[in-house]
Amino acid sequence: MKLKLILSVFLLTANQLYAQDDSLTIRKIYDEALVNGKSYENLRYLCKNIGPRLSGSDNAQKAVVWSKKLMESYGFDKVYLQEVMVPHWIRGAKEIAFIIDGKNRIPVPIAALGMSVATPKEGLTANIIEVQSIKEVEELGESKIKGKIVFFNRPFDQKLVNTGHAYGGAGDQRFIGPSTAAKYGAVGVIVRSLSGNLDDYPHTGATLYTKDGKNIPAAAISTNAANQLSSMLRMRKLPLVRFYFKQDCQMLADVLSYNVIGELTGTEHPGKFITVGGHLDSWDLAEGAHDDGTGVLQSAEVLRIFKALNYKPKNSVRAVFFMNEENGHNGGTKYAELAVQNKEEHIAAIETDAGGFTPRGFNFDGVSNDFMQKVNGKWKALLAPYDVDRLTVGESGTDIEPMKEKLPGVILIGFKPDSQRYFDIHHAANDVFENVNKRELELGGASMAALVYLIDQHGF
Repeated sequence: MKLKLILSVFLLTANQLYAQDDSLTIRKIYDEALVNGKSYENLRYLCKNIGPRLSGSDNAQKAVVWSKKLMESYGFDKVYLQEVMVPHWIRGAKEIAFIIDGKNRIPVPIAALGMSVATPKEGLTANIIEVQSIKEVEELGESKIKGKIVFFNRPFDQKLVNTGHAYGGAGDQRFIGPSTAAKYGAVGVIVRSLSGNLDDYPHTGATLYTKDGKNIPAAAISTNAANQLSSMLRMRKLPLVRFYFKQDCQMLADVLSYNVIGELTGTEHPGKFITVGGHLDSWDLAEGAHDDGTGVLQSAEVLRIFKALNYKPKNSVRAVFFMNEENGHNGGTKYAELAVQNKEEHIAAIETDAGGFTPRGFNFDGVSNDFMQKVNGKWKALLAPYDVDRLTVGESGTDIEPMKEKLPGVILIGFKPDSQRYFDIHHAANDVFENVNKRELELGGASMAALVYLIDQHGF
């Protein structure tokens, strides 16, 4: 009995010492990020000197070259490129759209959806029918849809506190709305921008055509214009209100691009990996600041902080700048495929692709409640002083998702910043450097570095 008591006291004392060491290291991580952080100025360069970085574009390649040089300048143990073929879609000339109200032509802001086809050269004019859901299109059928432009106008559910959930609830209109409408004879599609904000910015984003269906032109319309169009359709009867739009986008042949990878090699387990990453590509309407310039530069910052503190990880830690998250997901798929091919053991992967806003915590993808109870018991108190202790079951991220199937045992984690402002700028022309707060950005990098440190030291 006395031996058990002595052993219990020893274990309790050891755990307290470990926790104290962890607390001191995490404090140093935050101090380095907040005093000497580099991600904000790196983001300035990426946004202002390179700009939009859609897969296959010249700017995407410029970003690859610059990112590799940046990581090399930090002296990471390995910096290399990972080849990946990516789609090459171009927007072409700026889109034009009008609500045609009798003899009046009322201009409205639209943006072609990514991967959409063009309208005829002279543009497309047709009667327009408003729907709220995919199901409504299917119920209306060909007799009501054929020959018309379908206007998907389901807004964000404002009751949902997490705006990512609202985005998910409205997103099918953009993802599969055009292909569904085409099945019933629609000639074009207009989709309400996936944003909870009322403004004049159209928000682009990829749409998915089915291989066996007809491809019809599709565009996003700003939320203000969507409300205006909906109001006019309610007040007047067809064919008084019609719609015209013109877009010149086209799909070109796939091109070679790259994931950019920096690595600190593990001192004890060099063949075991912890990945932290975001996507280097962005839509072409703006600078891709929050989506996802903040994410890739926070990821590089994790490794830079470790170097600055002379922290030598037990396991290999990688920062990955994935290519082609926005319109194909090829970078994440290739990374997972090569990890399997190279017989790598992956402990965890963290994705940051929800903006550079105030950190709140982390989502752990597909784990049990018992697992989360254990994680919270070990780490919540350590992360609580930095307000990043919301450790919950949830989605991780598109780029690391292929690892779930291909690399059994890996824990997928999504960095979770405050969500309230992200979809105001997501995929729109106002996603620019000026809308990123330096302190929020640096806190995010520190939060991920702290979690990577804890995983590296203690595993799960």
